[in-house]
Amino acid sequence: MKGALVIGAGPAGLMAAEELARAGHPVTVAEAMPTPARKFLMAGKSGLNLTRDESSDRFAGNIALGAGGCLPPHPRGYFGQDEPEFGPADAMRWARELGIELFTGSTGRVFPVGMKASPLLRAWLARLRAMGVELRSRWRWQGFDGDSLIFDTAEGRRLLRPEVTVLALGGASWPRLGSDGAWTGWLAAKGVAIAPFRPANMGLRVSWSDQMQRHFGQPVKGSAIRGGEAMSRGEWVISRHGIEGGGIYAVAAAIRDGAEARLDLAPDLAADPLAARLAKPRGKLSVGNWLRRVLGDPVKVALLLEWGRPLPENASELAALVKSLPIRHEGPMGLDRAISSAGGIRLDALHPSLQIRALPGIFAAGEMLDWEAPTGGYLITHCLGSGRRAGRGAAAYLSRAA
Repeated sequence: MKGALVIGAGPAGLMAAEELARAGHPVTVAEAMPTPARKFLMAGKSGLNLTRDESSDRFAGNIALGAGGCLPPHPRGYFGQDEPEFGPADAMRWARELGIELFTGSTGRVFPVGMKASPLLRAWLARLRAMGVELRSRWRWQGFDGDSLIFDTAEGRRLLRPEVTVLALGGASWPRLGSDGAWTGWLAAKGVAIAPFRPANMGLRVSWSDQMQRHFGQPVKGSAIRGGEAMSRGEWVISRHGIEGGGIYAVAAAIRDGAEARLDLAPDLAADPLAARLAKPRGKLSVGNWLRRVLGDPVKVALLLEWGRPLPENASELAALVKSLPIRHEGPMGLDRAISSAGGIRLDALHPSLQIRALPGIFAAGEMLDWEAPTGGYLITHCLGSGRRAGRGAAAYLSRAA
């Protein structure tokens, strides 16, 4: 097969395909699902948070490296803490070149004006078609046959031996959208070091009492969640599975890795003024109604009664509990409900170009690699950037082989 093969039509794979086509190489993208970028589209259902409008060095600091550590030699950008080669300004420029208008919210998060991912994806796919990129849907990679790649297709089994390959198969989260991590065994059999997958940007499992059922689906606003040294003021949701949402995801990695999870139900009020409010006689009010007057939110009261019983009678002790309520959870939710995953190809198994050391001519990008980043624009932008790095590396490999 002449030219390049990209396996996986998510953001990382499509960006790699674009870089290869821009360099003048024929590109075929093989996608296992009927349509491309399903996880990308799902992420945009509640508003596509494309990136974060902040300095590149601050943005780069939000990537966490996996077990492999930094690549030798230290690569500029993605797996270090210096200025990234594809940061917020690049992501915004890329989207605008596709005709997508953007706006920046009050927290610095950048969204398309229309909020959805589908217009951006349609414009991107149209540009890729115009560049000669061929997309083959329902082509599921099934590993290796010697030096050939095996695919199950609607027309039967196919063997391909491209000049260069970029793997962009995703991690192991949301497997129903196409990323099931099945590729780990095939690469491991070829001598590629793989770090086990773990959920990232996930909620916490909670076994609720019956009294909490009426609060399922309710948002929790105006609180602060701490996971060790990490802290989040974002909104989150009570679900029948536990607690989920952006406010949880921001500190989920720290909690997953053993940090104690605590909740401040009154982050804008210091402990002493809060204790003074709690010291006032409650008269004939029930405990719940009295706490509702103080905290102003029945959902916060429900959480305090759920996780704080028996409540201290002393106002100062009760205020301390409100300010640092232990979150009684049973650990992180699994990969099937996680937004993303940690683990994958160890960074020391890759060249700085993202070529796999054990497999010359095969590159990898996106969530296949052992790194993680929080939601809020970081995850998508870093996937785009790693796709660009792998695509440029693959293009250079083809040029050298010519």
